This record gives sequence, C-alpha cells and structure tokens, in this order.
Amino acid sequence: MSGRRRIPPDGGWQGSAETGTMGYSRKQGHGSMTQTATSEDLQALHEPVKQIAFTAGRRIMEIYEQGFEVSEKADQTPLTEADMAAHRTIVEGLSALTPDIPILSEESAPTPFAVRQTWRRYWLVDPLDGTREFIKRNGEFTVNIALVEEHEPVIGVVYAPVVGSLYYASRGFGAWKKSELEAPVRIHVRDHCPQKVVVAGSRSHRSTAFQAFLDNLPDYEVISMGSSLKSCLVAEGKADLYARLGPTSEWDTAAAQCVVEEAGGRVTDTAMRPLRYNTKDSLLNPHFLVFGDTSIDWSRYLPEAERSAG
Repeated sequence: MSGRRRIPPDGGWQGSAETGTMGYSRKQGHGSMTQTATSEDLQALHEPVKQIAFTAGRRIMEIYEQGFEVSEKADQTPLTEADMAAHRTIVEGLSALTPDIPILSEESAPTPFAVRQTWRRYWLVDPLDGTREFIKRNGEFTVNIALVEEHEPVIGVVYAPVVGSLYYASRGFGAWKKSELEAPVRIHVRDHCPQKVVVAGSRSHRSTAFQAFLDNLPDYEVISMGSSLKSCLVAEGKADLYARLGPTSEWDTAAAQCVVEEAGGRVTDTAMRPLRYNTKDSLLNPHFLVFGDTSIDWSRYLPEAERSAG
C-alpha cells in the first residue's frame, strides 16, 4: 500500500454511535444448517447480526472521531483503519455465531473461485461501504452484512452509524428500518412511479452513461447519496430508481438487495435479470438498476451501449 495520509478528527461532528440497544440472542446450531434456511431460521439470526453490525459501527465511529490514516489498496481504492477494525469485529462476531458458514469480506484475503463455488451458503460483508464518504466526513457510509444462499441474498443488514439508521430484511420477513431509539417500522418501495422520477445517484461516482440515462427519462430529480444508502432510499420509497452504470463489487450490493427485494422492489442487471452472487471467478457486479415500480421496463431508458452490454 502507498499514499498514506492522516485525516484529523472533526470536533464539529454531532452524531453518536450510541443509537439504541439491540439484543444479542445467539442461537446454537445456525452454523450447521444443512438444508435451505427457513424463514424462522433467518429471523432467529436477525438480532445477533444487527448487534454485530452495530458493534462494527461503534468501532468505526471511534476512529472517525479520533482522526485516521488513509492508505491505498492495490486497486487504487482507499483503505482506512476503520475498514480493518470493522472487518475484524464482523468476522469475529459471525465466526462465533455461525462457525460453519464461511465469510467473504471486502478486506479478506482472496478466496479462489474453486473454493467459493462449493459454498451453498456464506456471509458476504462490506465492513465499511463508502470509504470515500467516510474520508470526506459526510456521514454517508454503511456497514453491510448479507447472508447469501444459493446465489441469492436471504438476509441483509445495512447500518449507517452517523445517521443512526438500520435497515434489515430476510427472505419472507419483509424489510424494516430502525432509527435512533424509535421502534422498527416496515418499509416498502414506491411501486407506482410519479411523473417526475426521483433518482438516487452516487455522490462520488458519476459517468457519462448515467447522465445519458437521465437525459432519456421524461422528467427527473436526482438525490445524491453515498454507499448502499442509495438502494435503501428506493427500499423505503424516498426514491424510485437507482442506476449504477459503473463498477461495483458483490459485497457492495448484496445486503441492500435483500432489503429492496423484501420491500417489494427489484435489483437487476441492465437486461432486467436479478443480480446473482458467487457465480463466476470475478467478484465484480454487472451494471445494475434498483427500482420500485416493477411495471416499468427501466432498461428502455438506458443508452444503447448499456442495453447491448446487458
């Protein structure tokens, strides 16, 4: 790694990692599930996984407040002490909770596809999604934890520690949001798109293809946001659409995809096929769309090059 620099603490930050209590009720035997997990199995994992995400968020916030150094990984993406602290916290927690389920984290050593392709079920983790937003100190970063089963995310937990919002879902259980000390509320996509489409757009990644997509829409408004919070905006009905026409990795999307799908929406590639996980050697996603109104063929607004690629 190279290019280390130190980011000083920001005394003006007003948030807190203490955003409520979440019970930890470990269930014995989750790690040795041999059949497809039932809805009850998945719900039993919710509380401990939420607690793991909360604990990782607390570690991130400790570093966020102290100031931190920034390094550069081999792929020229940034890495901070907070990424690694959250990674260690999550891996330790999930290993204790489900010792027989493998873990694939953005900060893990690479696992060869020859090994990964034998996994029916595994944890897919981005310990700090939105490292660039973390460095900018705009608060738009998340902890993402997903359980993937047979190439589909069946549990998704997305925790934004600065804003104190926790999104979570599991197959058959619906999608939920918990804010600060408030009780969880069930969330749902806006499944009838208004005349003006509200589009969630990346704060740090824009492309000419994305702008061309916007230009093809009849009328739109863009909400700029970092990390997987863009997909969560769709899940809770605050945005109609999120189009990512640039590179992402599988750990960037799996947790939020579960939340979106349980909220009634879809996450697809540009040919309108659902995103799937651990199906190839590369962990890069195709370009994708996140939307609530499933009656619309959103791919028709894509630039021709994107439609051809799909």
